[in-house]
Amino acid sequence: MATNGVEIKPEVLGHPSQLFVLFFTEMWERFSYYGMRALLVMFFTASLMEGGWGWPKEHAYAIFGTYTSLVYLSTILGGYMADKKIGYRMAVLIGALLMTIGHACMAVETPFFIYAGLTALVFGSGFFKPNMTSIISEMYKNHSEKKDGAYTIFYMGVNAGAFLGILLCGYLGEKVGWSIGFGLAGIFMLFGLLQFWLAQDIFGTIGLKPEKEDPNKVIEDDGAKRNPFTTLDKILAALAAVLGLAWIINDPVSKISNGATNIAASLGVGGISGSNVLILTALACFVILLVTRIPRYDRVTRDRMLSVIFFAVVTTFFWALFEQAPGSLTIFAKENTNRVLEGNSAMTFKIVNSMMTIIPLAIITWVLSKLFKQTFGRFAASNIVLAMSFVIIWAIALWMLYTEFGKEVAEIPASWFGILNSLFIIAFAPLFSKWWESKYNPSANMKYAIGMLLLGLGMAVVAVGSAGIAPGATATVGVSIFWLVFVYLFHTLGELCVSPVALSYVSKLVPGRMIAFMFAMWYIAVAIGMKLAGVFGEMSEGIAAEHGLSHFFWILTAIAIGFAIFSAVSAPIIRKLMHGIR
Repeated sequence: MATNGVEIKPEVLGHPSQLFVLFFTEMWERFSYYGMRALLVMFFTASLMEGGWGWPKEHAYAIFGTYTSLVYLSTILGGYMADKKIGYRMAVLIGALLMTIGHACMAVETPFFIYAGLTALVFGSGFFKPNMTSIISEMYKNHSEKKDGAYTIFYMGVNAGAFLGILLCGYLGEKVGWSIGFGLAGIFMLFGLLQFWLAQDIFGTIGLKPEKEDPNKVIEDDGAKRNPFTTLDKILAALAAVLGLAWIINDPVSKISNGATNIAASLGVGGISGSNVLILTALACFVILLVTRIPRYDRVTRDRMLSVIFFAVVTTFFWALFEQAPGSLTIFAKENTNRVLEGNSAMTFKIVNSMMTIIPLAIITWVLSKLFKQTFGRFAASNIVLAMSFVIIWAIALWMLYTEFGKEVAEIPASWFGILNSLFIIAFAPLFSKWWESKYNPSANMKYAIGMLLLGLGMAVVAVGSAGIAPGATATVGVSIFWLVFVYLFHTLGELCVSPVALSYVSKLVPGRMIAFMFAMWYIAVAIGMKLAGVFGEMSEGIAAEHGLSHFFWILTAIAIGFAIFSAVSAPIIRKLMHGIR
């Protein structure tokens, strides 16, 4: 059966070969993104003797929060350009090229190239991230019965890339040199770009430049009352966007320059800093927009939008806490965790780490061989590029394991703990999927409540584990690695309750004509959460100095459990607002 000029037939594991071209392209993009991200804060805070920049942790957290926030905000631009101007495939290629350039810049490690690299990565992610899933959606438009399975396979590619990127880029960055870790991320982004570009004809007409819309085309009416944006709405939205973006960018710039560059310096009033005036004004504009606009919808649409806003607020704080992983939790692993194992403990870790490395690689290589059988004759160049990338991956992985087995002790890289998230997702995702399909499937509110509770339990674990670290103490090694293992276990289980179902609720709760707008709002909520993660990380230093690091993690525990209770208690109200949507 053909869809948009492409034959959809079960060639590889019951799915078309096109899906696996996307699988490997996405895998290398996630490899590069998570590999670089695992190193970023450590590189900024490492001493000059260690090859880093020797920044205060507050500065590193500030720029990390801004970077991850802008990655999500840029998806709005990338999605718009793909939908209206250039098509999904060109957007993916532009995004991959920009990210390749960005990683190459970061390997140089000078201030100009680091900042230029981060900028290119932000825009590259914006073009790449939303449009890969759009291609899948187009591919399976007339095969909805296979769409869930397709997204599951694609999601495995995401986690396989994150796993390998953190494992290998993290190892090389910490053990060999930061530029090697950053450079490796760029090399595999280049492989992903070439593989996709050389095989893109496999998609037929899917994802090509969109045709101009017929102005006489009749738009289906969903029966909901129209609510066009007024001039005031547009002004408020523009002010909120401009001021919010100015704050996100100005925050790290003003701190890193020690106030020498601060666009908000003159805006301070009544003891409130100029930076806070910026963000409070942006927030006020956004709240006024919501308060004045939402009541103008019909009752059902209005109520459902209120429920979306509720979930967006909880999601914001979920990511603000969850994204401590590459920030404060990685620094905790580096400075406060006993990562040097000896004797039987060292040998056990080496064996476990070897199995964790080789088994996933072997499975992915097997999938690759299945793809080769179906596509090598038509797309030999793409397959050769993909084969080269796997030869290099296997060589690096085996060299890493051989090197570590040659040592008497096992020194775990601080970035290594990040791979546990992907490992636990792959292990537990099928169980959660079965749960959601059973008669015990919780309501939306309860999924959020369970997710926030698990997030809180993870924070409580690290709070207990860090209880022996005195206020103001730095680089106090001695905490068992198992504290962090359980942190990532609970946090991953929480993520499985929140992340995969979030956008599903947005698509169900708003009329079709508003989905793009509400997705944009959702990504704004996630972006705010990412920036808040950096803000919380900055707070950790002052709190740890005065009250101890454990006190900081207890505060995060309280926030998570507070939102869990809030979500559970609000369930009857939100259920009414959803008007039958589950």
